[in-house]
Amino acid sequence: MESSEPSLPGLLAVDLGLRSGLALYGPDGRLRTYRSQNFGSQSRLKRAVPSVLAGTGELAWLVLEGGGPVADVWEREASRRALPVLRVSAEDWRERLLYAREQRSGGQAKDAADGLARRVIAWSGAPRPTSLRHDAAEAILLGLWGVLEVGWLAQVPPEVRAR
Repeated sequence: MESSEPSLPGLLAVDLGLRSGLALYGPDGRLRTYRSQNFGSQSRLKRAVPSVLAGTGELAWLVLEGGGPVADVWEREASRRALPVLRVSAEDWRERLLYAREQRSGGQAKDAADGLARRVIAWSGAPRPTSLRHDAAEAILLGLWGVLEVGWLAQVPPEVRAR
C-alpha cells in the first residue's frame, strides 16, 4: 500500500477483521490507495500489522472501526510508533456520512456505502476498482470520516455527497 506522496503524512483507515479493508488518505483529504486484505488468522495478523503500517509511508493518524483482539493488535503497534488512533463504531461514521433513509437496514447501509465509496474514489482520482469488496468500501468511508474528524476536510465534498 505504497503512498504516492511519501513525504506527506497520511491517515490510514482500517475496517477491522481477519479480512480487513484498508484506505490511505493524504492531508488534502483525498483517498490515495485502498484495498482488502485477508490476514487469515490472528497470528498472521500480528506478524503483518507492523509491515502494513511501515508500507504506508509516514502516518499522522490511524482510524479503526471495530474492537476486540484484532483492534488490540493494531493499537499496540500504533502505540509502539507513537501514532495517534481514533476508534469509531460503524453506526457513528454512518450517522455522519449517510442519510437516515440509507441506514434503515444493514443491507441498505452497505449498498449506500458502496455507492458513496465509489464517488470518493472518483473525486480523489484514485484507481477505479474492478470490484469493490464491502470491507474496502467501508474503510474508504471510515477514512473519509477520519479526515473530517481531524480537520483535513471541512465537509464532505459536494461531488461526493451529491445524490
